[in-house]
Amino acid sequence: MKFYSTNRSSPSMSFKEAVIKGLPQDKGLFFPEQVPVLPLSFFEALPNMALPEIAYEVLKDFTAPDIKPEDLRAICEEVFTFPIPLVQVENGIYALELFHGPTCAFKDVGARFMSRCLQAFAEPDKPVTVLVATSGDTGSAVANGFLGVANIEVVILYPKGGVSEIQEMQFTTLGQNITAVAVEGTFDDCQQLVKQAFSDEELSREMNLSSANSINVARWLPQMVYYFHAWGLWRKQNPDKDPAGATFAVPSGNFGNLAAGVIARQMGLPVRHFIAATNRNKVVPAYLESGEYTPAPSVATIANAMDVGSPNNFPRIQEMFGNNYEELKQVLKGYWTEDAPIRTAIQEVKQKHNYLLDPHGAIAYLSLKEYLPALGRDGIFLETAHPAKFKGSIDDILDADIALPEQLQVFLNKPKQSGSIGNSYSQFAALLQEQHKLQSQS
Repeated sequence: MKFYSTNRSSPSMSFKEAVIKGLPQDKGLFFPEQVPVLPLSFFEALPNMALPEIAYEVLKDFTAPDIKPEDLRAICEEVFTFPIPLVQVENGIYALELFHGPTCAFKDVGARFMSRCLQAFAEPDKPVTVLVATSGDTGSAVANGFLGVANIEVVILYPKGGVSEIQEMQFTTLGQNITAVAVEGTFDDCQQLVKQAFSDEELSREMNLSSANSINVARWLPQMVYYFHAWGLWRKQNPDKDPAGATFAVPSGNFGNLAAGVIARQMGLPVRHFIAATNRNKVVPAYLESGEYTPAPSVATIANAMDVGSPNNFPRIQEMFGNNYEELKQVLKGYWTEDAPIRTAIQEVKQKHNYLLDPHGAIAYLSLKEYLPALGRDGIFLETAHPAKFKGSIDDILDADIALPEQLQVFLNKPKQSGSIGNSYSQFAALLQEQHKLQSQS
């Protein structure tokens, strides 16, 4: 499989080249030259397939020939080791729980898959420095996925004061090959610093840079797997319903997760509609209303992982519809909400259905309540992180003391190891050069 740039000014690359490069030189996004359509027999078997088996079938065409079939099977067996259950919350509404992995967030899937790919591709004399900007869960998932991986250094940028305490502990207490850097700015500022590093030709000559944000194809594509898995579980529970009778509601910040769902649809997943569910950072819902795509400075909300004013992955969704606005909005619906309804939804769902939403899942749940009466079908919303990752907010909303899962308890009382820079590319470049110098000497 070859991957081209959505800006079409950079040469096409193999899967291996695209993974290592992260971003094309023309600042576009890598996109597969062909999107394979899965056979009907796959969907007939899907309700009874195991996660690693689904992953292999879904990903094999995208990774060939750079990853051999037997190696891909082994990677899938290593990555998909935790359950991803589909839980009925109320009549016609289901939660896909993506928080049972090592860092209690959906990004465990993509980060673990990418780390195995880079580990397979890395050359001993060419150490790779992975750059990642995070608004919360990406940092912890990437840090966990790459911790201790030989020949790979990870640099995580995060907005100072802009992530939850538990999220910060998950990537600032590890050490080893993980460097965490707080930036005096927003997530969008962190993301822009990473983009500048990739477009810095002098820095690229000195260092072998890669990105672990959802812009990287090895982070983005594996997320397709749990949409197929969810559909299979839903069909197993509802064998007599219309196979295309479920709508996915996706909490959306940088839009990589939603872009993975849309490409799964292109591969044949029988889904008619997706809902882009956002907080007050409503760039995409506004676009779906007006046809005008206008990125804006990000605004802080209770659903902090979605505080993104310029979503990097949305161009991939536009690419899948040939940049045809009318076709895109037939499939993609937009929804956004303020903080107050999020709090109310968390309270009411806990009281009425004894189900605990996190702030991001609550937005997706609310979007289904808005759209399902008109769509007339079931809804699946993605619970992208364990509610305990937002313990302070959830405790306050419910006037309770929710328990931390074991995966999060291990980070308590560990000393933080993080640096700090201003919102300055010169400071960031100097930090990377200094790290590269130390790496070369070791």
